[in-house]
Amino acid sequence: MSRKIRVVVVDDSALVRSLLSEIINRQRDMQCVGTANDPLVAREMIRELDPDVITLDVEMPRMDGIDFLGRLMRLRPMPVVMISTLTERGAEVTMRALELGAVDFVAKPRVGLASGLNDLASQIVEKIRVAAVAQVRRAPSREVQPVEAGGGGSASTTTASHALLGRLSTEKLICIGASTGGTEAIKEVLVQMPADSPAIVITQHMPPGFTTSFAARLNGLCQITVKEASNGERIIPGHAYIAPGGTQFHVARSGANYVAVVDDGPPVNRHKPSVEVLFKSAAAVVGRNAFGIMLTGMGNDGAAAMHEMKQAGSYNYVQDEATCIVFGMPREAIAHGAADEVLPLGQIAPALISRLRGATDRLHHRI
Repeated sequence: MSRKIRVVVVDDSALVRSLLSEIINRQRDMQCVGTANDPLVAREMIRELDPDVITLDVEMPRMDGIDFLGRLMRLRPMPVVMISTLTERGAEVTMRALELGAVDFVAKPRVGLASGLNDLASQIVEKIRVAAVAQVRRAPSREVQPVEAGGGGSASTTTASHALLGRLSTEKLICIGASTGGTEAIKEVLVQMPADSPAIVITQHMPPGFTTSFAARLNGLCQITVKEASNGERIIPGHAYIAPGGTQFHVARSGANYVAVVDDGPPVNRHKPSVEVLFKSAAAVVGRNAFGIMLTGMGNDGAAAMHEMKQAGSYNYVQDEATCIVFGMPREAIAHGAADEVLPLGQIAPALISRLRGATDRLHHRI
């Protein structure tokens, strides 16, 4: 039998520590090797026990989870699953944790903690399994700085991205799908897009209550406007629209315009929102005017639909294995024959911009 995944649980609640330990120890492939009620105790425990994964509460005494995570990811990077509270502050802090290098998070219920955590048991252990095989990176030394529309710049923004793309962009639509590790990967793509970028539609696997903070954080960093998608709104250039957590999101056409459709459809590939739903609509509605981008994530959500996009004439980029936190969704997209180019994360936006600019130049030569 293969070695069990060794987990340390860090939480100031004795009840949560007990519940998580029990959930973990029920699994045949994992074991809770220790629990700590604050980060200072956890630090010694990690040194002694060398776990494969830790679960980390956000709000704790003596040192909060974010401070601890930042130090941990600088000094001893390892897979971390955050245990977050489903509040506005909890969501904002969770986005910061993902930025610092946490692999994923679980939203802790605000009431009925014992029954709520047990209801989430399958999700918790699945995220621990994914974290155990994730490629963890050292925390960034500094944050990307906010940019002004059409100017400024960021740590990862290429000079070329500031050049305008011009009139072609209204008919084009960029579609992005991601899961585990995707919040930072999406940021890496969006901060490089110019203010007159074609409209961008995004499905990131995320539960209700967290996409508002995700969109707000990106909006403060990007030249384009980033927002949660609203049902029925027109999709326009210079904007990115993120599927609200716990909904399905796809695009439709109303006359010459693309519009957002956000509804309470059933999970697809166990996900809500699902990349499959968004990409299928792009294949049907956008066709050869679509660009597909598949980023880091576990599983196969969106791979078949991305192939449908390619058959309908889209041009598709897939993140390479070396830069993925988890290579599952990109690997499946490649296996389905959906990729036109497989690129490191940092090269996807420049390649797309170059292709868009080439199309703009060809259009101008015809005029």
